[in-house]
Amino acid sequence: MSLVNRFDFALLFDVIDGNPNGDPDAGNLPRLDAETGLGLVTDVCLKRKVRNFVALTREYAKPYDIYVRERSVLGRAHVEAFKELGISLGEESRIPITQTQAEALEELGLPDGLSLQEEDDASWRIVVAADVDAKAIKASIKELQAPKALSQLLTKALAGAKGRKPTPAESDGGKAWLCKNYFDIRTFGAVLSLKSAPNCGQVRGPVQLTFGRSVDPIVSQEHSITRMAVATEAEAEKQGGDNRTMGRKHTVPYGLYVAHGFVSSFLAKQSGFSEDDLELLWQALGQMFEHDRSAARGQMSTRGLYVFKHESELGNAPAHSLFDRLKVARKPEVAIARRFDDYAVHFDGRTLGLGETVSAGPGVELIRRC
Repeated sequence: MSLVNRFDFALLFDVIDGNPNGDPDAGNLPRLDAETGLGLVTDVCLKRKVRNFVALTREYAKPYDIYVRERSVLGRAHVEAFKELGISLGEESRIPITQTQAEALEELGLPDGLSLQEEDDASWRIVVAADVDAKAIKASIKELQAPKALSQLLTKALAGAKGRKPTPAESDGGKAWLCKNYFDIRTFGAVLSLKSAPNCGQVRGPVQLTFGRSVDPIVSQEHSITRMAVATEAEAEKQGGDNRTMGRKHTVPYGLYVAHGFVSSFLAKQSGFSEDDLELLWQALGQMFEHDRSAARGQMSTRGLYVFKHESELGNAPAHSLFDRLKVARKPEVAIARRFDDYAVHFDGRTLGLGETVSAGPGVELIRRC
């Protein structure tokens, strides 16, 4: 069922003795606002945790597959979409080769888009997909340092492949197929106009998240750590058998973060984001830290998910006016916060219980989902 309401939400989460989101441009230190000292967690980081939760619970099964996954090649999903839709991407190249050449190529290892095929009469062919990225393949061949004869053979095979650009209608069909089968595309959107794959346009995601920002300034602590082992024999000889490896670890003693999110029913209709998808999103936001444990991140937990549901699709109140009424502040008697109980969370001066629903004004209700 498609959405007929607008939603805005506030996500509260905290970290204890961990690094919630390291900054690779700053030696993986916890991200922070340099002017205020407030900690930051990017929207990309939060979306990754949602993706990981959906992948864990749905096991990449369509229609809950994940498009942006670790070490994935995005173009493969585009090719799959066009194959499923029966749309031709051009003419593949099929070059006859000897069995000796086939064995040499198999030992060398072929890049994606190239394959070997044995015919019924025991002859061999090298097959080049129609949509192959010739420039990338040539670079791969160079990296493989193939013998000159094999390089010339592969170059000849590449020349025979003739790709074709999809028509606008075909691109729209590919986009619809990807939205239908990939949860993160129909939720967060994606740029699907890749140079090395069939063009499927762009999807504007109905769900958008802001950076998480800590309520109070954070303190980044640095710790020396020791591993009672070394990686190589050379290191062992250098240390005379002591075999220790020193390292550094950055943590935040405690930080409570607030991120804001928005769900557009208009964009949901365009991507196919449904009521069932929305329920899965709420579940992911509430439980994503429970299945994302690591020593580096310490103890992270969702502490509150406050959802504003509007009666209308356009909305019955500005999002900022609703968020401003949700107050998260350190209790007056607490000098330094080190746990969630050191803070108070109020909406219009009252504390909401888990699952409680209250009116947030004409046409808007607020429910605390976790």
